[in-house]
Amino acid sequence: MPNRVLIIQVAGLGYEFFVRNNGGEGWTGLRFRPTQSVFPALTCPVQASFRTAWPPGEHGMVFNGVWSRELRRPMFWEQSSALVAGPRIWDGAREAGRRVGLLFWQQSLGEEADLLLSPAPIHKHHGGMIEDVYARPACLYGELVGRVGRPFKLMSYWGPLASVKSSQWIAAATSALIGMGHAAPDLLLTYLPHLDYALLKHGPSSGRARAAFAETMALLGFLRERAGQEGYELLVFGDYAFADVSRPVYPNRLLRERGLMATRSVRGALYPDFHYSRAFAVVDHEVAHVYVRDAADVAGVAEAFRAMDGVGEVLTGEGIAAAGIGHRNSGDVVLVAAEGCWFAYPWWTERRERPDYASHVDIHSKPGFDPCELFFGWPPPFAISTDATRVRGSHGRIGKGREIAWAASFDLGTEPCDLIGLAKAVESVMRNP
Repeated sequence: MPNRVLIIQVAGLGYEFFVRNNGGEGWTGLRFRPTQSVFPALTCPVQASFRTAWPPGEHGMVFNGVWSRELRRPMFWEQSSALVAGPRIWDGAREAGRRVGLLFWQQSLGEEADLLLSPAPIHKHHGGMIEDVYARPACLYGELVGRVGRPFKLMSYWGPLASVKSSQWIAAATSALIGMGHAAPDLLLTYLPHLDYALLKHGPSSGRARAAFAETMALLGFLRERAGQEGYELLVFGDYAFADVSRPVYPNRLLRERGLMATRSVRGALYPDFHYSRAFAVVDHEVAHVYVRDAADVAGVAEAFRAMDGVGEVLTGEGIAAAGIGHRNSGDVVLVAAEGCWFAYPWWTERRERPDYASHVDIHSKPGFDPCELFFGWPPPFAISTDATRVRGSHGRIGKGREIAWAASFDLGTEPCDLIGLAKAVESVMRNP
């Protein structure tokens, strides 16, 4: 394998989006090429597939969280590496004595790696938060803060104030880490997130997305130069491709209307009663996993969604397996949004019925992904918007027009047809120097 490799995952770097905004495939001596992502094309499934070279149906990350059939509830953005089954593409490199690092990858806590950074704030008992970043070794974050010159700010990573500052800090930390001589990892996987924010808020056809793309390419240029200075080869890849959307679709409203989703009224607000719900849709961008308590209800639930406007595909049984997500973590029914649509989690229809967490950034309490957290609500800065029609971009689907972009400064020995093929090629290169 090359002596050292820096792998950069760029959130939202779709191939067509790249070519349109870059003016072609070429960039600083590299050629960006298209390949397919995995389904569903979401952060956690993609990252899990890249580091295992397994599809979601094997490693088990089928959306950006997990549904516990025992606890009867969803849990988004859990960080244990034990949630991702399978080998790691760097196992052979570590067995050969090489060092591996991961910066800001999901489900990395407890990972068999030498260096780790992952946001891990402490939520205080009476409100508020202590910002912190989990590090392995424990001194790593403090050392990188000293080298970067400032701590990492969680508000720049997600929420209404999310911005290029998150990517700038991670890029600076990546630069510092690969410059640490013998302490630097031989393989480093890092992440640039902020292009995703502009794409979610404004859509891939927007001027804001073009501006965020320019910022992203400037950071990639900086890291390409630093990689060359420190003797690293470079691999860059996108995780999913965005599409413009204009319409939210509400699966849980349909389930509630049909008496399949139960709710609990607390001071007038409606909270989901997972214990007595016959079905609930865990939504994540353009994909929704519908968990059905009684197998006898599956056919009826699927039929109801087939008749719902804005639902493009309804998968059950063999269809779920054929899509590569045949795992117990998947829903009993899986929905794919129609083009131009995405799935929103609310089940309520009246403002007074919304749960407390609906108007705040609360990624762990909400039983569905909520891109509205990127918009301010009223009163700012403490509230987020609950107007799902403001969202202009989404992802999760794969296929024609949804290819991701990738480029490498070294020979992979193959032209991968999809993200798993790309991961296998990287694994092969690392196993066969």
